Amino acid sequence: MTDIGFKYPKKEKLKSRKAIEVLFTEGKSVSKFPLRLVYTSHENFEEETLKFGVSVSKKYFKKAVDRNYYKRVLRECYRLNKKILYENLEQPYHMMFFYQTKERLDFQSINTKTKELFEKWVVQKNEKA
Repeated sequence: MTDIGFKYPKKEKLKSRKAIEVLFTEGKSVSKFPLRLVYTSHENFEEETLKFGVSVSKKYFKKAVDRNYYKRVLRECYRLNKKILYENLEQPYHMMFFYQTKERLDFQSINTKTKELFEKWVVQKNEKA
């Protein structure tokens, strides 16, 4: 876990329908406008310690091209800042990352908000522990 690097490998991606369902029913969330992170811990230690997914609502971006662009941006922001999350994991987590606005923000501002959101998650997680 010391060298997590800047990759986003397939084994780190959240794809399980069951896991996503559990996220939406039992998950806790933390927000930093326009981003939202929904997370839940899980007990399966054979898996990667963090499974991460991204989502952009059709409600805000009707065209798939626009949704795909923001999903790429979210994945890139996660990839560059995941060190913040990994340094504060004591148990495995499933996380989903959402872009929740019609505003078309540039990469720099989304990246800054991502850092703030991840730091807010660390603070919130440590308060509950």
